[in-house]
Amino acid sequence: MPDTPTRKRETRIQRRNSDAILEAALDIFSKRGFRGATLDEIAEAAGLSKPNLLYYFDSKEAIHTELLDSLMDTWLDPLRDLDPDGDPKAQLLQYLRRKLEMSRDLPRESRLFANEILQGAPRIGAGLSGDLKSLVDAKAQVIRGWSDAGKIAPVDPYHLIISIWALTQHYADFEVQVRAVLGGVDPYEGAEAFLEGLYEKLLSL
Repeated sequence: MPDTPTRKRETRIQRRNSDAILEAALDIFSKRGFRGATLDEIAEAAGLSKPNLLYYFDSKEAIHTELLDSLMDTWLDPLRDLDPDGDPKAQLLQYLRRKLEMSRDLPRESRLFANEILQGAPRIGAGLSGDLKSLVDAKAQVIRGWSDAGKIAPVDPYHLIISIWALTQHYADFEVQVRAVLGGVDPYEGAEAFLEGLYEKLLSL
């Protein structure tokens, strides 16, 4: 990613402007995707002129990459926290809950990530095949060990992790559809209990 003045200076005004740009961009990218967003639109939403925005980030791609880089760390934290020495079922259900909470609390970030994946991950492809792949491999080995030791039911660890992603992130990525089906009911009311019950049965011996 190109170096930017926000990396070199940390004045209060510059930090405020940089944060305003990223906040505006997150909102726009999550709604329109990378291709549908424009620098003019982001600048206007941030309350800055386009030349002022370009002082902080030299391109739309630089803003998008900054958001994705920070998001990847946040997104991987719950899986990193899966404790090999903890109770297997409790650890996996806690992972499920944290992923659902992230969909509820960070829906724009989830849609930003989903849009990037749908475009073929041009900006985070290396991270997916690098950091993400390595982390999933390590945690899959932990889950397989739990299964082999008879602590949880036999389960494919990779598809278990992928299914948790699918069943939790759907609530953020397809929120309009979910709310329409539920008739205006809060999508997260009952979701946690339902998903916990589902995985409780799947993992029980």
